[in-house]
Amino acid sequence: MTLRLGTRRSLMATTQSGMVADLYTERTGRAIELVGITTFGDVTKAHLAQLGGTGVFVSALRDKLVEGEVDFAVHSLKDLPTKPDPRFTLAALPTRHDHRDALVGSVKFADLPPGARVGTGSPRRVAMLSALRPDLEYVPIRGNADTRIGKVTSGELDAVVLAAAGLSRIGREAEIAQIFEVEELLPAPGQGCLAVECLADRADLIDFLGVLDDPRTRSAVDAERAVLSALEAGCSAPVGAFAFDDGQTLNLTAAVVALDGRESVRKSAAGSPSEADRLGRLLAAEMLADGADRLMGEHSH
Repeated sequence: MTLRLGTRRSLMATTQSGMVADLYTERTGRAIELVGITTFGDVTKAHLAQLGGTGVFVSALRDKLVEGEVDFAVHSLKDLPTKPDPRFTLAALPTRHDHRDALVGSVKFADLPPGARVGTGSPRRVAMLSALRPDLEYVPIRGNADTRIGKVTSGELDAVVLAAAGLSRIGREAEIAQIFEVEELLPAPGQGCLAVECLADRADLIDFLGVLDDPRTRSAVDAERAVLSALEAGCSAPVGAFAFDDGQTLNLTAAVVALDGRESVRKSAAGSPSEADRLGRLLAAEMLADGADRLMGEHSH
């Protein structure tokens, strides 16, 4: 039996899905058929935050799972809503790729002239970059990676900020001027991770797909997503989180930043990888006690 993998049709999505399919075939010898699906998020011109944020790319793929047209789907984990949907399960989280953000342009971030125009579709990136360089102009953009990079080559923007993992997946590393370390720009929870999702009642599939799972990646992103979930922060609040499981200890750092970058609450904690969810919730509670909710309240809808 050939498994059918549902994927968005963009270059990034089909590349990501192809990587997961190849990994599965390599580990099991079984073939995977890619099924392309057009999502509302792909065809609309509206800005992501107006569409209700991250879930727009996910729902069309989930519809196809429910209808039985595909067996499983691959998402960018940071697109998945943190609120669980009992109909689906994360059968596997393959080993994470680069979690960091990258600057595409002709010079490093520090060398951009004052007033330079930097494009990004993410409030998190705007807030954290503003903290580093309040003298630059941050321009909201959307579209796929090609479209965004094109705005730099055409001279419309001086630079754009994108996820490093995505750029390397589509073979555009050569255009990266700088990769931001976590200390400068804390990534979105789950950034650099792919999520393999199927129906919760397909025990056979969950078993098959389990060969793709990386336990250290899972504990790290469980902690990151627990922070996001406990802060009840949608796309509108600049939240960054990054965790690393070294096999013994799970180290987690998270931050909430005011949109103008002037104020932030940043905390770190360490604990057992088996308590990832609890660690994330505890850290979020500390952040809220420290005023994170006030910062988020300033730019909620």
